[in-house]
Amino acid sequence: MELIEGLNHLKAPFKNAVVTIGNFDGVHIGHQALFHQVTEKADALGGTSVAITFEPHPIRVLKTGESPPLITLYEQKIQLIGRSSLDALVVIPFTQEFANIPAPSFIEDILVHRIGMKAIIIGEDYSFGRNREGNFDLLKTFGERLGFSVTVANWIVTSNGNSKRISSTAIREMVMDGRVADVQQMLGRFYQIRGFVEKGRNRGGKQLGFPTANVRLYDELCPKMGVYAVTVELDGNRHPGVANIGYSPTFDDHIYTVEVHILDFNRDIYGSPIRVNFVQRVRDERKFSGISELSAQIKKDVMEARRILSPMTS
Repeated sequence: MELIEGLNHLKAPFKNAVVTIGNFDGVHIGHQALFHQVTEKADALGGTSVAITFEPHPIRVLKTGESPPLITLYEQKIQLIGRSSLDALVVIPFTQEFANIPAPSFIEDILVHRIGMKAIIIGEDYSFGRNREGNFDLLKTFGERLGFSVTVANWIVTSNGNSKRISSTAIREMVMDGRVADVQQMLGRFYQIRGFVEKGRNRGGKQLGFPTANVRLYDELCPKMGVYAVTVELDGNRHPGVANIGYSPTFDDHIYTVEVHILDFNRDIYGSPIRVNFVQRVRDERKFSGISELSAQIKKDVMEARRILSPMTS
């Protein structure tokens, strides 16, 4: 996939571009299905499959201070979209000036003349342009005049029987509620946080018998406080583990932390980048009478995590 960051880096229009546009936060199954539809259409036209997204997320510019945490920050979003079969991803810097572009100008000047659009595939409720004045009807009108087709993609729903519409909002709510196993059905992968291992309070191994990696996050969306069975990606390898998110109430620290005990692992990884995939929630975080009771519970948590993760590690 060709990555073009800024329209000024686009040297010429794409050949018969089939386009989709969106923020694609989470790059969930619905987004992936949309990319597949764009690719199929481009193949039929002998053209180029193109996704257009924005950085930063438009809501960060239009509603300062009101934006929800992102499921995927820019780096991860680009990586995930890169796994699709799209030919190109165009990232447009989103500014207040760009937000003021009228929808007709966006269609004719940018999509048709700059991108070379011959077809566009959008979601059912997609709108764009100044004051969100652009919609399916406007695209249809301009398509008849400028020679491009407009297709509305159907919503993708979960396959677990509840027919819940897959959306970034639903995923965000599930993660914040700790329902990471349900999120996997919408993302097509486990929910992941990223960060760096930093010095913690140096008590996991010494006091509890379970050394932990204290993770300094650079992701925004973290699951609900509690204990989780996880897998940990480190130096290209994946390890089973247990993560605790919260304030360690047994110690009365009142300091929010994300700590990960990597099973059967004994290496100094301070400063290393780390990725934590949340497989299943084990229990709530709670206060214990002391270190011995907490240590006994962690042993149970480790056993439960091994049981949950065994199909993935065997």
